[in-house]
Amino acid sequence: MFDVIIAGCGPTGAMLAAELRLHDVRVLVLEKELEPVSFVRLVGLHIRSIELMAMRGLLDRILERGRPRSVGGIFAAIPKPAPEGLDSAHAYLLGIPQPVVNHLLEEHAIALGAQVRSGCAVAGFEQDDEGVTVELAGGERLRSRYLVGCDGARSTVRKLLGVGFPGEPARTETLMGEMEVGVPQEEIAATVAEIRETNKVFSLGPFGEGVYRVVVPTKGVSEDRAEPPTLEDFKQGLRDIAGTDFGVHSPRWLSRFGDATRLAERYRVGRVLLAGDAAHIHPPTGGQGLNLGVQDAFNLGWKLAAEIRGWAPEALLDTYQTERHPVAEDVLDNTRAQMELLSTEPGPQAVRRLLTELMDFGEVNRHLTEKITAIHIRYDFGEGPDLLGRRLRDIDLKQGRLYDRLHRGRGLVLDRTERLTVEGWPDRVDLIADPTAALDVPAILLRPDGHVAWIGENQQDLNDHLARWFGKPAN
Repeated sequence: MFDVIIAGCGPTGAMLAAELRLHDVRVLVLEKELEPVSFVRLVGLHIRSIELMAMRGLLDRILERGRPRSVGGIFAAIPKPAPEGLDSAHAYLLGIPQPVVNHLLEEHAIALGAQVRSGCAVAGFEQDDEGVTVELAGGERLRSRYLVGCDGARSTVRKLLGVGFPGEPARTETLMGEMEVGVPQEEIAATVAEIRETNKVFSLGPFGEGVYRVVVPTKGVSEDRAEPPTLEDFKQGLRDIAGTDFGVHSPRWLSRFGDATRLAERYRVGRVLLAGDAAHIHPPTGGQGLNLGVQDAFNLGWKLAAEIRGWAPEALLDTYQTERHPVAEDVLDNTRAQMELLSTEPGPQAVRRLLTELMDFGEVNRHLTEKITAIHIRYDFGEGPDLLGRRLRDIDLKQGRLYDRLHRGRGLVLDRTERLTVEGWPDRVDLIADPTAALDVPAILLRPDGHVAWIGENQQDLNDHLARWFGKPAN
């Protein structure tokens, strides 16, 4: 019997498995695909996701394989510089191939002791008061205390669970792929520059080794979006927009994506939970999808582990939905807005011009950038200073950096007064007494996901909040 079975070993499933293993939870990850995807789609890790990687000691490995760039121009591709003074030690976007992210996170989970089985698809499950019985496509039956569906937009777990997935179906479709071209780069560049004056979705540019990345919107939506597009689909799309197909040939990979926008009505039913694309889908504008899923896993992991290890306060696991569902709602709304701003119709183009002017105001540009990069999030922990409920940036300590002390996924009290203790919670919470810490408050309690759960200097008040988030003291 396992503690948790996770359906899907993409970035969300792998990150969740690793977070659970930090607390010695027995984890099995089921991945329906036998082999990793063959194509290399670039994704962007936003500031908050980069911070999470730093918190778990993964950032150096990821930086080796990625390419940092400015966070300017990420909202609806409106060309504005990055806001000055973003509240992060990692204020950049990291472009990285998605298979690399998948591999690194899966490798991390396995190194921590997670089991991963490829070629295993969930076909059904039944839950009771004690756990979940999961049936695989081949008939094998497995038992676990919890099941988490991280199995993508067409989630089998969500469908079998009967959770509604309301929203809007795809109205537009875009083809994306890598291929070679048959005309000189100068000719391509001139044509692309002219088209992108009004069509911000379209792009065709070199991607190394004689290969070009092609992104081209189509006139309609395919009946079966699971069916990959053909090279002829790309040629027709290019002819429709550019008047030429640029002699494209020899594709490396071809794919399509739409602008469907849906959000699961519930993230949890009993002992079955949803995370990542299984819980929410939206257009890729702003590059938020992978980030949103990884951040779901970071929020859920320690809470589910606490439930399994027996120290979770009442309703702690329910805070996964109360905190993350509104975040997904916000992402869905901002991607809807960005899609409108990318439309070539006169009305949306007029709104785009107006917003372009407004983004010259620093606070507007900052607000939109912080929204896309997820550093604006503030969970509702009740009344208190503005920092309460927010993530804390990586700061200098007397010995090293704050994030270096969060690798184990435990809570942390950072005490500048040197008078506080975590007596009763040493198995769940670390204490750093450091009067030199770069904080403008006496002390804070950080949850394992890096959000500030308490601010103050009174021991009894701290104890109350330790109990709220980390359960009853051990003695």
